[in-house]
Amino acid sequence: MSSQNRRPLRTFLLLAPVAPLAFAGVLVWQAADGDDSGAGGREPGRAPSASSSPSRPADADPTQRKDPEVGEKPLAGKVIVLDPGHNPHNRDHVAEISRKVDIGTFRKQCDTTGTATNGGYAEADFTLDVARRTRALLRAQGAEVRLTHDGSRAYGPCIDERAEAGNRAGADAVVSIHADGGGPGARGFHVILPGRVSEGKADTAAIVKPSRKLGEELKAHFAKRTGSKPSNYVGNGTGFTVRTDLGGLNLSTVPKVFIECGNMRDAKDADRLTDAAWRQRAAHGITNGIGAFLAG
Repeated sequence: MSSQNRRPLRTFLLLAPVAPLAFAGVLVWQAADGDDSGAGGREPGRAPSASSSPSRPADADPTQRKDPEVGEKPLAGKVIVLDPGHNPHNRDHVAEISRKVDIGTFRKQCDTTGTATNGGYAEADFTLDVARRTRALLRAQGAEVRLTHDGSRAYGPCIDERAEAGNRAGADAVVSIHADGGGPGARGFHVILPGRVSEGKADTAAIVKPSRKLGEELKAHFAKRTGSKPSNYVGNGTGFTVRTDLGGLNLSTVPKVFIECGNMRDAKDADRLTDAAWRQRAAHGITNGIGAFLAG
């Protein structure tokens, strides 16, 4: 290229588009499941901090599962369903998500809006972002990966539809991705396991044991890759809770767990959840946990 045809780098940079961050309001927290129970980048208005990007813990134990080498397809033939909790558009469809659906033990809201950080970063954006990152990692290992929704629906899906998505796919594993909305000082992650339910159209007898195994692998690998500790406010430090009130678990016929990746209402946890680099580590932790479960 001749010298007169070259454009200064400074001019190019000034013309580059800048994508503004935006969020339409703070959502109301309800517990896990859409049942009760992302967008990339950092929460609007929150500056980076040292706690937002913890260094990756060392792989000290050589017996633990490593990331596969490039070209390896250890999950070929496996079907995995990822369930990003809630939906960014739920807040615009309150009437629709408030209708009750049958979860076997009782009737419950179709879905909820989820929680948000104090700065306005929505749980629904977080869960969708982590699910997409996890999908890419699992597909790279040869898995067939389906999401219960990819942000294009007007609202939902309802909790019974979320369970049916995994059942219909004959999934080898299902993980529902969430973030919690407890108070300040409540920190850490936990995995929600299905309890024994046999009522109405809910029967978890066949999935309780394999779901616990899935949960154990998920807890170990999530902690290792993110540096996060098990919850200090539920589970008595075990990192596990067992529930029978979540339609996404009650109605599942395949191994399924929920993971609450952290507490959006605690400033230190929020620093992590709003950090794109940390969310990528979270996706690696979920991927490795699922892979270890499927490896037996």
